[in-house]
Amino acid sequence: MYIVTGGAGFIGSAFVWHLNQQGIDDILVVDNLGLSSKWKNLVSLKYKDYVHKSVFLALLAKNKLAKVKAIIHMGACSSTTEQDADYLMENNFHYSQKLAQYALNHDVRFIYASSAATYGDGSLGFDDNENELERLRPLNMYGYSKHLFDLWLKRENKLSQVVGLKFFNVFGPNEYHKDDMKSVVCKAYFQIKQTGRLKLFKSYHPDYAHGEQKRDFVYIKDCLKVMSWFLENPEVNGIFNVGTGQARSWNDLARAVFTAMGKPVNIEYIEMPETLKNKYQYFTQAKMQKLFNAGYPHKFLSLEEAVKDYVQNYLSQQNAYLENG
Repeated sequence: MYIVTGGAGFIGSAFVWHLNQQGIDDILVVDNLGLSSKWKNLVSLKYKDYVHKSVFLALLAKNKLAKVKAIIHMGACSSTTEQDADYLMENNFHYSQKLAQYALNHDVRFIYASSAATYGDGSLGFDDNENELERLRPLNMYGYSKHLFDLWLKRENKLSQVVGLKFFNVFGPNEYHKDDMKSVVCKAYFQIKQTGRLKLFKSYHPDYAHGEQKRDFVYIKDCLKVMSWFLENPEVNGIFNVGTGQARSWNDLARAVFTAMGKPVNIEYIEMPETLKNKYQYFTQAKMQKLFNAGYPHKFLSLEEAVKDYVQNYLSQQNAYLENG
């Protein structure tokens, strides 16, 4: 049995879909559906059972799970603006510890989501070298909660037995429930559809013109290939970046969305909220050599290719969720 935590969320539900594509449906989905709309991500998926995240911990503690092949731990509070630090500590750090301990004690493959947010302002670079972990200084509590788990695994000498994935700016189908945390590609599509123009934040950094702030945007389908490859290659472990290795500007992204929609480019630059100004990353770019040196064989889609697929095959379709088949 495969366990996918955060299995109704963006990356988690997409990975359940990916497993289904390979004929695998012996899957336990773990999540906290609450009042959110992310249950819609599950409608087209095939899986054995669903349990609430707190019930799942009880099952682990009592060893009441059937033979587990792998735990794909994508469950976390992913809001970069979450203010409740105690909640993030419990939900992102301590919960992850308990899952990792179970996996290690039962010789179960453990793949978890870290984050590019652990790199902070980027002044120390974006190198997934585990020897440099202690030097990183995340800018928000979300990034810090992820960083703490990376550090704990290193301190316990367990990084050689698990896989941590530092996802950069992921976008694609099944993110629709994320409200304000949706990707700019998703927000841009609906904004352009409604108003004919797209609003981007102004730059407050002398080295970056408006809209020229850069991110490493990576498509969900490329992320799924990386995750699947680690399942198939259990001898490869450690912390790895998941990005394209090519930073692109918000203006590039905007142009890609306008082009995919067949509309003229119309960008308006607006003031950035004061709460973001001191926590804003002006540049992110994953260093990807470690993954390729480990033997990863696939190329990543370009921003234009990925945006075109997302816009034309999902966002513009009435049913925009990843479907079986």
